[in-house]
Amino acid sequence: MDEKTMRKIEGHLRGTFANARITLVPRPRQQDSAEVYISEEFIGVVFEDEDGDGSFMFEMAILAEDLP
Repeated sequence: MDEKTMRKIEGHLRGTFANARITLVPRPRQQDSAEVYISEEFIGVVFEDEDGDGSFMFEMAILAEDLP
């Protein structure tokens, strides 16, 4: 995933979740995805859609220990 695409997705996620601290970071061994962080906390991964139509998927796990 190139830098321009990551910045577009980052902007979309920031707007959608009303959180300017969201950042995307390239994954060292994967070219089709980026890690998603809020500040320094890892929250998920964005993947290019397999169809190649310019769509993306955001995957985030919610751990039981994070729930009240």
